[in-house]
Amino acid sequence: MFIQTESTPNPATLKFLPGKVVMDQGTADYRSAEEAGQSSPLAAKLFGIPGVTGVFYGYDFITITKDGADWQHLKPAVLGTIMEHFMSGAAILSGENGDSAVPDDEFFEKGDETIVATIKELLETRVRPAVAQDGGDITFRGFRDGKVFLHMKGACAGCPSSTATLKHGIQNLLKHFVPEVREVEAV
Repeated sequence: MFIQTESTPNPATLKFLPGKVVMDQGTADYRSAEEAGQSSPLAAKLFGIPGVTGVFYGYDFITITKDGADWQHLKPAVLGTIMEHFMSGAAILSGENGDSAVPDDEFFEKGDETIVATIKELLETRVRPAVAQDGGDITFRGFRDGKVFLHMKGACAGCPSSTATLKHGIQNLLKHFVPEVREVEAV
């Protein structure tokens, strides 16, 4: 098995591509060993590596976020853990479908359904594929008074360039196609 790695715009996050489907549907984002231990055997093992502070599963990739540890010391342990897990044939998740399969308490005003549908369509077709290339995900959380609220996951969470991505990329795109959008904010 050969696992490729790619850098992401977030220097604390590295993208690992095992050459196999990681999650058929949705995504999963873990920010603690306790959270991972409840639903993902692989994430639990990865959190056992000193320095790992986040594990995110996309369709065909895994992004790992670290604290101050150096990638040259951390990367071999992460590669070994991912390879061992995939070679064993064990499941990535223990009984769950990931956190994007069920929408996170979305909010918007009655009457804004058409606007929200357009925003979601743009996010799904234009934004999420691009963000997945960088090892992350962005999901819709709400729309109120012209402001779109988005949840950033994986490499996007805590990325130094995430504000620029939101304000200059996503906000401009949404404002262009949906005149009712005034601003985009991360939650």
